[in-house]
Amino acid sequence: MSKIVIVYHSGYGHTKKLAEAVLAGMTDAGADAKLFAVGELDDAAWGELDAADAIVFGAPTYMGGPSADFKKFADATSKPWFTQKWKDKIAAGFTNSATMNGDKFSTIQYFVTLAMQHSMIWTGTGIMPSNTKAATRNDLNYVGGFTGLLGQSPADASPEEAPPQGDLETAKVFGARVAAVTARWNAGREGSA
Repeated sequence: MSKIVIVYHSGYGHTKKLAEAVLAGMTDAGADAKLFAVGELDDAAWGELDAADAIVFGAPTYMGGPSADFKKFADATSKPWFTQKWKDKIAAGFTNSATMNGDKFSTIQYFVTLAMQHSMIWTGTGIMPSNTKAATRNDLNYVGGFTGLLGQSPADASPEEAPPQGDLETAKVFGARVAAVTARWNAGREGSA
């Protein structure tokens, strides 16, 4: 069973809701997945990150990049970086912002760069976008992320109202994909050992 850790920051609860949907997709797919908020990381949680087969990064997009709280976590990963503890782990990421675009890709690109600094293996969504005239806001991948999962929550919507169901379903499918990629990666590594 693959061990996956989602490490995230959520300022208002919307990104946490997205993280929980990613987690549900992973556990439904048979992974041993855990969720840690960056502000609650203790030595045991850092140990879980080091022992994980995959790490998924999540943060809201604020002012065109990840939140300062997530960046503080990223800076603290210099300790595992120095010894390359996370080398060859699967990595993925997700973000949420108030607008449909909101420069969310800058946050995803930040996650990719963080993963590459750690010599990790990046996986994207693997989900085609809903880009036809008949598409509705509750279709899978309506926001159209390939490199990472993108969610959208209106600025005046509570976490009970947003992200919309389509983004949450997309998050579950994304979580299942990360679990499947991680299992396949682990099987290949075990087979070549």
